[in-house]
Amino acid sequence: MRLERWRSAMETTGQLGRPYRDGEIIVHQGDLGDCMYVVLEGRVEVLRDQGARTVRLAVLGGGEVFGEMALFEHEPRCATVRALGEARVLTVDKKGFLRRVHEDPSLAFRILRMMSHRIREMDAELAQSKVGESVLC
Repeated sequence: MRLERWRSAMETTGQLGRPYRDGEIIVHQGDLGDCMYVVLEGRVEVLRDQGARTVRLAVLGGGEVFGEMALFEHEPRCATVRALGEARVLTVDKKGFLRRVHEDPSLAFRILRMMSHRIREMDAELAQSKVGESVLC
């Protein structure tokens, strides 16, 4: 997804995102979500608590989005996201997202393509972990 499209759209409304300090939590795993986020500057890490340990799922940078599933279903967040260093992150609610899709219908396709890519990556990782398990047995 192109950062320039989000930035230009948000600059016209004066919404330039919120700054986060290093280590500051942006969303918590388990909280209900109703918006997605766009990383405007800096980096964030996506973390999932699995029992007694925390697993880093991804590091995202400028122009990348997270929390997009909350626009489609009102379910608890499946991961915690926190700033890695200084970061500026834009919040996009469902109404704002639908407005942008109305202005640029290809945005919906790009979001779906990104979600599809993430699902494929998770599927490959799951398959790899299953192969590793069978080798250990």
